[in-house]
Amino acid sequence: MKYLLLAVLTVTVLTAQPKKENAMSTFHSFTMTTIDGKERPLSEYKGKVVMVVNVASFCGYTPQYKELEAVYKKYKDKGFVVLGFPANEFGKQEPGKDEDIAAFCERNYGVTFDLFSKIVVKGDGIHPLYQYLTKETGEEIGWNFTKFLIDKNGAIAGRYASRVKPDANEIIAKIESLLVQKK
Repeated sequence: MKYLLLAVLTVTVLTAQPKKENAMSTFHSFTMTTIDGKERPLSEYKGKVVMVVNVASFCGYTPQYKELEAVYKKYKDKGFVVLGFPANEFGKQEPGKDEDIAAFCERNYGVTFDLFSKIVVKGDGIHPLYQYLTKETGEEIGWNFTKFLIDKNGAIAGRYASRVKPDANEIIAKIESLLVQKK
């Protein structure tokens, strides 16, 4: 009986272990849906510096779209991109459909950087991309307009809170340093 109990406990412990994630996962290993419904592998951004931002149309930080667009335009010819991921987890501040979000961004802020389909960035149903980003940085998303900088090789190079504007000195300095780094 003692050995049977030990065998049952061993099986229980072994099956209760968390599944190991693919050690090869990087930012570039994900494929996302653009705001106009097309699949886009993030591997298309290899060799570029990327800013990933969870965005919302009705948030106190929504005016950051203006700074996001300005930083994108300033550095896009040097290999920098901004990727906006609409999310509705915080105060239900992104209730619209993808087409409504795209129209809002274009009409109010002249957004030309890449926008993706609305996803979940925290809690139940969190998208695997945001599972990866938050696991790698050790912190859940706290609010809309959290920013991640991704280097040319797909590694997370920085994370910035919502209150830190996209054109803040610390972000600009990091973008510039990443742009001059070799792959």
